[in-house]
Amino acid sequence: MKIIILAAGIGSRLGNPFPKPLTPLKIGKSIMELQTNYLSSKFDIHAIHVVVGFKKDLIMERFPQLTYVYNPFFDRTNTSKSLLKALKKNRNESVLWLNGDVVFDEKILEILEPHIKENVSFVAVNTSKVAEEEVKYTLKNNFILKLSKEVSGGLGEAVGINFISSNDIDNFISRLEECDDNDYFERGLELAIEKDGIKVKAVDISAFNCMEIDFLDDLEKVNKML
Repeated sequence: MKIIILAAGIGSRLGNPFPKPLTPLKIGKSIMELQTNYLSSKFDIHAIHVVVGFKKDLIMERFPQLTYVYNPFFDRTNTSKSLLKALKKNRNESVLWLNGDVVFDEKILEILEPHIKENVSFVAVNTSKVAEEEVKYTLKNNFILKLSKEVSGGLGEAVGINFISSNDIDNFISRLEECDDNDYFERGLELAIEKDGIKVKAVDISAFNCMEIDFLDDLEKVNKML
């Protein structure tokens, strides 16, 4: 299995002059430092690939032990294309990926591990809230049917931590190629579900803290949470 961290974006809403994953947290670590510490405690650190773009050297110098994929179009493409670049280098392998602005409780990895070993694609979700601006999902026969910010009647929120099975990765790559430049990677999952019939679980991690940092308010909440 490979692990991909999506860290190419500018993150303009937070207003940092540096990549958002390098945002310092109250505990004295950056977002990405916390992510890599947790991930490397469970998995091989050499399996971690980071998609970089905006001020990439700052991330690469801070984490020289990781492997990097460069998205030169970071200022005009969204997460579907950043993820696509990394997945093309890891065909035929399962992939766990996460957004570079997610702060999560380490115990979440214990919840996800059995599903990773089962090699079934999943999206980690929080069923305790359904905010209008977040990526939401619906189910059919206990698998994800719809997954986007526009979903109505959402059952919860996708938290930005996901897994694609080695059995599904080729179809997923093909559907990410179909996505528009501004699409989020969730659109590729939707297309693969609709057109290829892949099965994607919704794994409930609501019992533990997990939050994407988009705005200063989010950062304040995360620091209180920590």
